[in-house]
Amino acid sequence: MSDSTEDFLQTTRSSYDAIAKDYASRFPEGLSHPLERQLVTAFAELVTANGPAPVADLGSGPGYVTARLHGMGVPVFGVDISPAMVTLAREAHPQLRFHVGSMTALDLPDATLGGVLCLYSAIHVPDDRLPTAFAEFRRTLVPGGHVLLGFQSGTEPGRLHLSERFGHEIDLDYYWRTPDQVTALLTEAGLEPTATVVREPQEEETRPRAFLLARKPADAPGHRDRAR
Repeated sequence: MSDSTEDFLQTTRSSYDAIAKDYASRFPEGLSHPLERQLVTAFAELVTANGPAPVADLGSGPGYVTARLHGMGVPVFGVDISPAMVTLAREAHPQLRFHVGSMTALDLPDATLGGVLCLYSAIHVPDDRLPTAFAEFRRTLVPGGHVLLGFQSGTEPGRLHLSERFGHEIDLDYYWRTPDQVTALLTEAGLEPTATVVREPQEEETRPRAFLLARKPADAPGHRDRAR
């Protein structure tokens, strides 16, 4: 499979469109581990303390984490590559805003987000496109804005391709990255890593979960050209 941007976006979109309903049924809550819930709470506190700008939940899926942040009083909206996922999120949470989009080219003005939440969605972004996504995080964040990034990890980077899930034919790549690897990319994008948390697999999980907190420097200029 080609790693071109067009192919990666199309295959990810069509794969999640195919499994959206089954995915939402299989993972009805989204944050099953208390550590993850606490990290999202800490992220909400950091964002709120920095000002009133909204949070973008990138790869929002059925919208359960978006709704959790909303329940904490955080202004938030969801963005997902899959129209089917966006439809499910809108039906489940009609009071919230969800739209179709890609983290590699956010349809948002510069310096307008107080935070970027990206849980288990950057794992589908190819290695050569991840710097573009992180540059978009920085471009759209206000100075002092925060990022919480969560991903399946391990001691070595790797790639898995799935052609079937929940009985549906898909064409989906998963990229495993180490915390050090992702931290270096965030730094190169002009973001300051502030915390790293790794937990071991639980129950049916097969890989460790890594969580990185980072922020846009408080003294950063408000404008940054869109990455190309």
